Amino acid sequence: MNYSTLKKSVALSLVALTGVASLAVAQDAPATSSAVKVFGGRGQYRTWSIGVHGGVLMPVVAIGGSNDFNKWDANLGYGLNIRKQLGHSFGLELNGTRGKLSGNNEGISNPAVKDFETQLQYAVDLRGVVNVGSIDFLRRENSVGFFVTAGAGYMAYAPKITLANGSVIDWKGKAVGPADDRHDAKDYVKGFYIPVGAGVKFKVSERVNFNLGYTMNFVDADNLDGVYAKGQTKDKFSYGYAGLEFSLGSSAKPTLEWTNPLATMYDELKDPTLRQEVEALKNRVSAVEKSVEDLKKDSDGDGVADQFDKCPGTPAGTAVDGSGCPLPKPAPVETPTSNVTGFEKIGFDFNSSVLKTESYPTLDKLSSVLRENGGKVTVNGYASSEGTAAYNLKLSKDRANSVKTYLVNSGVNASQVATKGYGEANPIASNDTEEGRIQNRRVETARN
Repeated sequence: MNYSTLKKSVALSLVALTGVASLAVAQDAPATSSAVKVFGGRGQYRTWSIGVHGGVLMPVVAIGGSNDFNKWDANLGYGLNIRKQLGHSFGLELNGTRGKLSGNNEGISNPAVKDFETQLQYAVDLRGVVNVGSIDFLRRENSVGFFVTAGAGYMAYAPKITLANGSVIDWKGKAVGPADDRHDAKDYVKGFYIPVGAGVKFKVSERVNFNLGYTMNFVDADNLDGVYAKGQTKDKFSYGYAGLEFSLGSSAKPTLEWTNPLATMYDELKDPTLRQEVEALKNRVSAVEKSVEDLKKDSDGDGVADQFDKCPGTPAGTAVDGSGCPLPKPAPVETPTSNVTGFEKIGFDFNSSVLKTESYPTLDKLSSVLRENGGKVTVNGYASSEGTAAYNLKLSKDRANSVKTYLVNSGVNASQVATKGYGEANPIASNDTEEGRIQNRRVETARN
């Protein structure tokens, strides 16, 4: 194919592609991104696309390097691609290309091989596509982007060479050496290659992109042009192309690769619904904070919050119990003739852990014994059977702790007093009568 025919073919291809793009612009309604959320996932976008491309195949690459022929030709190439966009800046693309490569040794005296022509049956590769920047990155919608690609592929090709004497050797099912030594592949030579490229894309519409790109393909062989002229070197070819890419999926969704994540975040922060939710959350937090402050409030400074203080307004410095009420003052030491031993049972009112005044003589005697003689005691708390077992267990512990608090405040060392709660276990009277239940609401003390 000469240059004039090549130019006509490429021009016709681009005219056809442009016509398809214009039709898509006229018929496609713009997608909305108002429902898109920053962390909404890929499901809220269109991520699949399919494209067609056409351009020029050449047996050289832009970075240079040696070639097996003195001159090269530009030939028409074409193909298809399918892309899955995995993120705003990265996607995977399956690409296929067909065409022809050719070159000659014109200008070299007495060349062994005059020219070659290689039919590229297919070159299929999987490549990663990275969007490296956009001219409109700071605007709401991007419309021009740059990309780089790299991957790995598999190709099938059939070289044909013309020798100096005019004879032609076609690798496609023909002899390629003395003694009719045929190539391993009966029809096409097959091998691997690595594509590396870059390009720029333009957003024609919500559905259509116009792409311009250039790919250098490094072949894992030295027979792409039908000769092994350079020994250990590898052949290579390049493909400059233009194409159209069509986004697939629902028109109600925006295309992931063109969505500006900064604009998406801005829209979400400005969403009235979100603002209302944030305000409601702030109000709930304020209410919780106020409740916490109320729980911590202690107007009389006795260490018991107002909500649990049964004796508000206690004078400063007054020793209080767990309910905020003043602790009773120790009674005078009883005379030796007293019958109180300090180990009598201590009773409590229904659902209460507050000490009765009638228990003070017993507690004062017990305090005196512990302070004068030393030793240790265990304070065992009990409850009647009203209420749940768990609540009664807690109540019995509270009753035992009330006794310990009284003893410690009267001068007994805290290490001398141990407490245990048994709940409604070990009743000393029947819980079926009120008289029995009154006896079971008790604390018993025992020497260790």
